[in-house]
Amino acid sequence: MSGPRAILFDKDGTLLDYWASWGSVNRAAVKLAAAGDAALASRLFEVGGVDENGSAASAHSLLAAGSAHDIARVWVAAGARFTVPELTRALDDLFRASVGDMVPVGDLPAILGGLAARGLGLGIASSDGEAAIRDTVVRFGLTDLVDFVCGWDSGHGPKPEPGMVHAFCRAVGVAPAEVVMVGDTLHDIEMGRAAGCGLVVGVLTGTGTREVLGGVADLVLDGIADLEAALFN
Repeated sequence: MSGPRAILFDKDGTLLDYWASWGSVNRAAVKLAAAGDAALASRLFEVGGVDENGSAASAHSLLAAGSAHDIARVWVAAGARFTVPELTRALDDLFRASVGDMVPVGDLPAILGGLAARGLGLGIASSDGEAAIRDTVVRFGLTDLVDFVCGWDSGHGPKPEPGMVHAFCRAVGVAPAEVVMVGDTLHDIEMGRAAGCGLVVGVLTGTGTREVLGGVADLVLDGIADLEAALFN
């Protein structure tokens, strides 16, 4: 790639510190779905890929990489007494209500502002719902920096399919080969590959490890604070 023209970020584990942000939310999600059934709660933690502190076991964990719909479908099959649409709505509402508890990986306006000042188009593609992503953009003062957001419910398909990247390309007027995809899970890396991104970058502020991401990403960084120097120095 001769030089990037745009960067598409995952949200949770990339812009937001997964470990500091999501443990309590994951526990609340299990409590909601189990509705007081302790045995069911244990089963939901297990199939969700998290321990009872809400910490994800790996970058493959359902609660780390899946959408509300993905989680609802698996949990209903495991015994949650909801329909999939009911539980999807309830989880989306919970996740959106938790935006105020999220912890950023650093000074997001400064980090993204430095990249935007270079003329790069910036976007966010998450397995969270679009409303929660937009609330996150507002909360952290990114409205004037982020050109595009999409979630699992935005109509561009789920990760790791390439639709979110292609929608971003259309929105900011670039080719996939001019895009840097940045994320913490294999779904993010695989989406970037499937879309034909020019560079796919893994970060270690989420559930992915250097060993896991290093085998599939072009580059692995400690976090997005290192991205500008990695791309332009």
